[in-house]
Amino acid sequence: MDEDDWNEDDRHEDDRNRDDWRVIESVAEYETGWYTGGYDLVEQPDGSTKKYYWAELPPAVVILAVEDGQVVFVEQYRPVIEKHCLECPAGIVEDGESYEVAGARELREETGFDASEVTLLEEFYCSTGVLRHERGIVFAEGLAPVERNLDDNEFLSVRTIPVEDALAAAREDPANDATIEALLLAREAGLL
Repeated sequence: MDEDDWNEDDRHEDDRNRDDWRVIESVAEYETGWYTGGYDLVEQPDGSTKKYYWAELPPAVVILAVEDGQVVFVEQYRPVIEKHCLECPAGIVEDGESYEVAGARELREETGFDASEVTLLEEFYCSTGVLRHERGIVFAEGLAPVERNLDDNEFLSVRTIPVEDALAAAREDPANDATIEALLLAREAGLL
């Protein structure tokens, strides 16, 4: 099905089908400082019930920053996968912030660059089979150096890579989904 095949009637049908998936109960089984985990007991369209487990995280922003033909990356160790990663700067969207405002703030804090322009490329849900997590990807340009302000758990270094080499670098092990998505979206938008 291509985009032209998906129309308003399909969207309304989708909304009606939502009524066939009644949530009987929603249970948060544990809460951490980073996310909440639990399940929804759902009545499925055939009348059977099933627990759908989820983790809920706050919205996050990924920043693709480009200046003078260079993409700004951060390198950091990720204890969860026990590897050093090359990534686009990223962080949590604080209450009341747009993706653009959060992206500009995170870029300043993590890399020491202030952007004169930040544009939202895309917002979407990540891993919809298990996560309640929204992500925005922004494009930042017009960079000027400022003082970094790292969080107490951020041990990262800044690295720039030429635009033409950025996607290949991002695809090296361990590849990061958000970084690859940011580069592909920016390329598709004609920004790279």
